[in-house]
Amino acid sequence: MPDSQIQVVVLGGINIDLVTVSERSPDAGETVVGSRFLTYPGGKGANQAVAAARMGAKTAMVGRVGDDIFGPQLIESLIASGVDVSRVGVETVANSGIAVINIDAAAQNRIIQVLGANTTCGQAEGEMVKQALEGASTLMLQLEVSVELSLQVARYASAIGKRVILDPGPVRPLPSEFYACCAVITPNETEAQALVGFQVTDVASAAKAAEELLKRGVGAAVIKLGAQGSYTATAEGGWHVPAIPVDAVDSVAAGDAFNGALAASLSAGENMQAALRLATAAGSLAVTKFGAQDSMPLRQEAEDLLVRHGL
Repeated sequence: MPDSQIQVVVLGGINIDLVTVSERSPDAGETVVGSRFLTYPGGKGANQAVAAARMGAKTAMVGRVGDDIFGPQLIESLIASGVDVSRVGVETVANSGIAVINIDAAAQNRIIQVLGANTTCGQAEGEMVKQALEGASTLMLQLEVSVELSLQVARYASAIGKRVILDPGPVRPLPSEFYACCAVITPNETEAQALVGFQVTDVASAAKAAEELLKRGVGAAVIKLGAQGSYTATAEGGWHVPAIPVDAVDSVAAGDAFNGALAASLSAGENMQAALRLATAAGSLAVTKFGAQDSMPLRQEAEDLLVRHGL
């Protein structure tokens, strides 16, 4: 894929997900018998790259996997979705990133991550991001690689007029300088609460959190609220986008589907309202399937869902 064709560049985590399904999650010291065990490619960065590619954006992934049995699987999954993996390296002294996930009967998930090779990303990946951005419009970031590296490339991308979309997960302290580099920040309720210091549980508290994030310098704050949809604030005002009712089985990576669709839509020149509609449809579809990258929908599927609901 020629660099001039790349629209979206993703720097982020590439993990293998080890998933158990049980009626409920165990309490401390308790053993709960589960009903299913699944293994599938994940990582917030890789998931978002797949999501953006399936939404029609020409997407490049920057990151690292381990020199273990999972590394080739993770790379092949990205290739299968049309993601440019020429900037994905293999780390010989660390395992591939691992996420151990439990999903309960309410389709809620609890996740433990071992970031592994993701933590070895450094200056070489920073330079590859800069090179890939030459013909691109959007840089997608999360916090599964170091905050310092993410800030470095965000600062560069913002300075040359590229759109930076930050998903601030997993929760880590965020330097105040980072906010001004972000055209869009997309925390979920837990991440928003960690950033602003008060509970975010509904549309009203999300609106308050979004306004606080605007004050810190972001261009747009999108608070993802799961079954309650999302709340977005920009300098022009704020609005709530309700979720689309679906039969949820697995909430893993729904936020990644949302982010990938948002990036693909904005990169295609669509306005924020249109991008949020597509993102909402993508996130809704993602929860109807088990898996992370396997649950990322195609653009036509998201558009068909919007039509069915008159949106």
